[in-house]
Amino acid sequence: MDFRAGCRIDSSQFQEDTMRSIRRLLVLLAIAGSFCLGWLAHTQPDVVAAQGRKPIMMTRIYTGPDGLSHAEEIDMKLNPNATEMIKATGVEFSRRAPGSTNEWHTGPRRQFVITLSGQGELEVAGGKKVPAGPGHINLIEDTTGKGHITRNLGSEDRIAITIPLVDQTAGDPTRR
Repeated sequence: MDFRAGCRIDSSQFQEDTMRSIRRLLVLLAIAGSFCLGWLAHTQPDVVAAQGRKPIMMTRIYTGPDGLSHAEEIDMKLNPNATEMIKATGVEFSRRAPGSTNEWHTGPRRQFVITLSGQGELEVAGGKKVPAGPGHINLIEDTTGKGHITRNLGSEDRIAITIPLVDQTAGDPTRR
């Protein structure tokens, strides 16, 4: 009796079965890899957003040693999502007519002026113009010297909020 006849393995059939198994394994790995990449891509924007947030900027208008008003952009210091509490004496909302100009003047006190709507600009020494559009924060500290010019531009009223500060010492209030 020849037992080899019953145990004969067709090599072409064996190769097809092996290739099918390998293909199934590769497809399964591709699906699992795609799932992992998709999950990472979903969580990464949160991390990137937290690391790449735009800083909160303000324009500081101050009197230089030359007695003239100057402007500098300041990145507000956050801990981690807000500044330290800044003490204020009150809040004033104002409507400023389009086309109006307040010629050279100093700030009446140290204060924030935040434009809510409309367009304006402040002019300081050397003819430098600082735009003041919606959301723009100005820290007015030029309470002495020549001062600055404020112009309300465009065809609509400029709505602003003024926040006088308790601390009248010049310098960035978010860095104390």
